[in-house]
Amino acid sequence: MAADLRGRTPTPRGRQRGFSLIELLISVTILLIVTSVATSALLQLTNSQRTISNRTQLHAGVRSATELLQQEVGQAGRVALPGSVVTLNGAVAAGVGTVVIRQTIGGAASNSVAGLFVDEWLTVDSGNKAETVRITAIDTAAKTITADFAMPHASGAAVNVYGGFASGIVPDQYWNDAAWAAYPNGSTGSVLKLFGDINGDGNMVYVEYTCDTAGGKLYRNVMAFDAAVKPAVTDSEVLLGNITANPGGTACFTYMPSPLPYNINVDDPGCGANCNQSFVLDVAITLTVNTEQVDPITGQVQTETKALLNVSPRNVFNTWQLASLGEEGENRLQPMPNSVKLLLP
Repeated sequence: MAADLRGRTPTPRGRQRGFSLIELLISVTILLIVTSVATSALLQLTNSQRTISNRTQLHAGVRSATELLQQEVGQAGRVALPGSVVTLNGAVAAGVGTVVIRQTIGGAASNSVAGLFVDEWLTVDSGNKAETVRITAIDTAAKTITADFAMPHASGAAVNVYGGFASGIVPDQYWNDAAWAAYPNGSTGSVLKLFGDINGDGNMVYVEYTCDTAGGKLYRNVMAFDAAVKPAVTDSEVLLGNITANPGGTACFTYMPSPLPYNINVDDPGCGANCNQSFVLDVAITLTVNTEQVDPITGQVQTETKALLNVSPRNVFNTWQLASLGEEGENRLQPMPNSVKLLLP
């Protein structure tokens, strides 16, 4: 074939250089293998990430719930008044007397009996005029309390509340001082009942934790300690979901010492609501939770069991120590308010 003027030989039609069919098949096969390996690795990485994410969410939920339980169990039994300053708004003579109570709440002072209840022990006045009296009646309309005062007190005398609730963690059977019999509506293995100044803000509340393993939910129902009725539990009170039965049938809540009740009898005819006290000195919390999503690798839900042993309600423990003083510590053992007893069922 003749060369062109530049000395190049033209390539005939049908003989252009390129991949043969075999070369193309080999190239495609190699590409498919590489793509398959990369896709498999990416899919495995995605599944591993989903597994880690499920486990992280599971652990975070359990940790948040148990931390709140631990904090509130520790605070149970704390007695407080909402007022930062509480005084008598009027003078009172020695003997049975009725006097107005004044509290400074949120920076504003007003006559108020908020946070007070019948049979509560109050320390009135200070120095050599200080005495501890038990409230025998409360008039919520007039904002007055009635008590038996051993000494007269002037208007403006300080009013304080000390001690704590022996039944801050409501025992599985709370003992009635009058009949020496047990209330049937205490805490159980699936329901933890506690009360006191749980949030440390001067406002006492009653709290119920319900561990519903059949329904897969842990509920937290909180209300004022003197609420007229207990609100029904709804999904808005769900603290943790996807809970299940604990290994070996272990209860969600167990109480120490075991068996309960652990009682101290105050041998004093005038002890009133403090004649017999039951103490829960430790609470064990065990929760088993499943992940919301199944594990993409195993095809099953992941499970975690979290156990908190010997969570001590420090305020209840302090009242137990005060009880060991006998009559000297009697007026520091605050009785369970009647309003709380009505919320137990």
